[in-house]
Amino acid sequence: MSQLFDTLEKIKSQPALYIGSSSIRDLRLFIIGYRFARAEMNLPIEPEESDFYRNFQPWLQRRLGILTTKSWDKLILFKAPNEAIAFQEFFNFLQEFRKRDQQQDIDPLLLQEDPLELSESAA
Repeated sequence: MSQLFDTLEKIKSQPALYIGSSSIRDLRLFIIGYRFARAEMNLPIEPEESDFYRNFQPWLQRRLGILTTKSWDKLILFKAPNEAIAFQEFFNFLQEFRKRDQQQDIDPLLLQEDPLELSESAA
């Protein structure tokens, strides 16, 4: 398990100790700060962490059926009645995200052949 996910597990069990409260907004800010601190110290990002940073937002948008430029914490909070429930929902989504079939991350439209190539080859 990566350091990020180890840390998130600690936050999940004792949010007040690490981020002050069970707040999804504060959790997102912590993750941003964590990523920034690692970059400042020139610590490499592990592949699983990189996957989270790159793919969690678009995965969550597809999962919730919401297309927006809002951040993932706002997406979860939109569906949850309050910060504390949204905080818990993040961990449910994170678990689901980490177990997903990563091949599904590719947009099916990108896999289709280029229609211009088909028309040129037919000519």
